[in-house]
Amino acid sequence: MMVIKACQIAIIIPVLNEAQSIIKVIQDLPVRYHQGIVVVDNGSTDGTQDAVLKAKITLVREPRKGYGSACLRGMDHLAKQKEKPEIVVFLDGDYSDYPHEIDLLLDPIRNNEADFVIGSRTRYPAGRSALTPQARFGNRLATKLIQWCWHATFTDLGPFRAIRYQSLMNLQMQDQTFGWTVEMQIRAVKKGLRIREVAVSYRQRIGKSKISGTVKGTALAGYKILSTIFKEKFLLPE
Repeated sequence: MMVIKACQIAIIIPVLNEAQSIIKVIQDLPVRYHQGIVVVDNGSTDGTQDAVLKAKITLVREPRKGYGSACLRGMDHLAKQKEKPEIVVFLDGDYSDYPHEIDLLLDPIRNNEADFVIGSRTRYPAGRSALTPQARFGNRLATKLIQWCWHATFTDLGPFRAIRYQSLMNLQMQDQTFGWTVEMQIRAVKKGLRIREVAVSYRQRIGKSKISGTVKGTALAGYKILSTIFKEKFLLPE
């Protein structure tokens, strides 16, 4: 087992108008990890930034819209720190995941059994039912295409995930929008990372989803995910 201290864990939380939920997310994370939290605000107008600052949590701002843009900004923040983390966790700020389950994702890495761990929301019936029908369909389609193209088996594109810092940097992530999670999984396969899925709990988010909560958001997300798979398979070297 690798000895990785809590201070060596960085947690990137992208947010956009999550004032109702972000403090719940922070409070549910074990206190020992709080100093590693980096909340990346993507242009909130509802008081999210004030709530984060009041909680004395690191806040960085990313004016370019997009989930991937916020994640990239969080990575850039970590890269500029003198002390780099050993593991980076990505967690949504809408309280749909259960932040206290973070060690389920960290343990396989600390035990040197994996380089990249994805929290699968579909392995528990309650988690599957909390996903919208369009999200369930999109997950099934995307994971099946990944299996066909790269012979890698996934059950989810869940946003709750942990990865070794150096492995993450080696992926050279680029996507700035909805293709972020699928790009990470495909590139992890192509890089030969040791990947594991673990079952995590999931519930309906607080507030309206920016993706599956609207027809436009669902369509854009579906297009971006499929175009990312196409690009990684046919336009970029294996």
